Amino acid sequence: MKVSIITVCFNSGATIRDTIESVRAQTFNNIEYIVVDGGSDDDTLAIVAEYEEVVSKVVSEPDQGIYDAMNKGINLATGDVVGIINSDDVLFDNDVIARIADVFQEARACDAAYANLVYVKRNDLDAVNRTIIAPTFGLWKIRFGFIMPHPTFYARRELFSRLGNYKLNYRVAADFELMARFLLSGIRVIRIPITAVKMREGGISSNGFWWRVHQNFEIVRACRENGLYSNIFMISMKLPFKLLSFLKR
Repeated sequence: MKVSIITVCFNSGATIRDTIESVRAQTFNNIEYIVVDGGSDDDTLAIVAEYEEVVSKVVSEPDQGIYDAMNKGINLATGDVVGIINSDDVLFDNDVIARIADVFQEARACDAAYANLVYVKRNDLDAVNRTIIAPTFGLWKIRFGFIMPHPTFYARRELFSRLGNYKLNYRVAADFELMARFLLSGIRVIRIPITAVKMREGGISSNGFWWRVHQNFEIVRACRENGLYSNIFMISMKLPFKLLSFLKR
């Protein structure tokens, strides 16, 4: 079992060392680590070059955005399973990839897996602001805008060949669209009851009110393009659902 991990980056010198160190610390020893850089002009590539024993492949060239970079990484991957860790996030502990690999090895019918994540302060990876407990997933939730946490999502590489990569005509919700497309195709998904990722606050899809509005419209489009009816009112119901889930916990 080989696991390919992809990090996409652009001028990520302030954070990418933490990301790489979290991959280097993994107890699972068959990792293919791919870094796809968008042509950084800070010290990102110099930092990556310090980790030749960790980073298997490096690409640095202009791209059409984060999802284009992810697609480049997927196309380079040779692992049985593929996952993505962003250049300002870190794996939660040293056993994350071992636990994920165990699930795919023990459950041969498993096509994809996901886990919990925590949001942390940008300057303190141990300061948890919010925990996302990923519940057992039901397809009906997609039409309301719910999906598993993308940074914790790992899938067999053959799924990308069969079902396609990230669509570049989405600006902030191509990850939602891809996971929805995979799920609605009937793949077999397992929830792993661990926390897999520490995610720094302030990502592309949480960057202000209008980005959130745009994301919601893209989620509606993603549902409809995959044969599942939704609308903005239904997506707006996420807040009451989240509040109910919080009260239950």
